[in-house]
Amino acid sequence: MSAERIISLLELKRNTGERGSRMWIAYNGTVYDVTGCPKWRTGLHEFLHFAGQDLTDEMLSAPHMDEVFKHDCIKVIGTLEPEQN
Repeated sequence: MSAERIISLLELKRNTGERGSRMWIAYNGTVYDVTGCPKWRTGLHEFLHFAGQDLTDEMLSAPHMDEVFKHDCIKVIGTLEPEQN
């Protein structure tokens, strides 16, 4: 999959790890695949964050910065489609 791909919010929400789907999250407009990451193994990170969600606002209270998105197990999927107002 290319980082040039545009991902809708609905498509993001469908990728929760359930029924064999991948586990995706979004942060600052970028969609990441965290399926291979040990801390996302169950689809729930640190008992706080679910796959299939935009975690941009939740990063403010995280004990880490966005350097976590550089881990080898995290893959860029594409760009989150801007919300239509």
